[in-house]
Amino acid sequence: QVQLVESGGGLVQAGGSLNLSCAASGITKDYYTIAWFRQAPGKEREGVSAILLSDGHIYSADSVKGRFTLSRDNAKNTVSLQMNSLKPEDTAVYYCAAGVWHRDWDIDDEYDSWGQGTQVTVSS
Repeated sequence: QVQLVESGGGLVQAGGSLNLSCAASGITKDYYTIAWFRQAPGKEREGVSAILLSDGHIYSADSVKGRFTLSRDNAKNTVSLQMNSLKPEDTAVYYCAAGVWHRDWDIDDEYDSWGQGTQVTVSS
């Protein structure tokens, strides 16, 4: 059974940085993808960035390219999201997800394992 635990959320001023971590356990197949999604109040959940474990290919939403960087630490089974130049519109609950997608990486119902979420609030 896949388990995901997020950490690292918090409150930051616009222009600041945060690092989110997702500790994954129970993933036994390397064709899994680990992704970060976010959901702001009143909005649909959207894909932020993802990594394909088999080859390390990284996907990112246009809205975060150049600001957010996804990386993984194989020894710690952790995927981290470094978020720089944060904007108020980045405020959301951020979720780590794992699964095997077939249509596209940023479709949330392609993922069958989810973390509990961590709040990121960016003040203006």
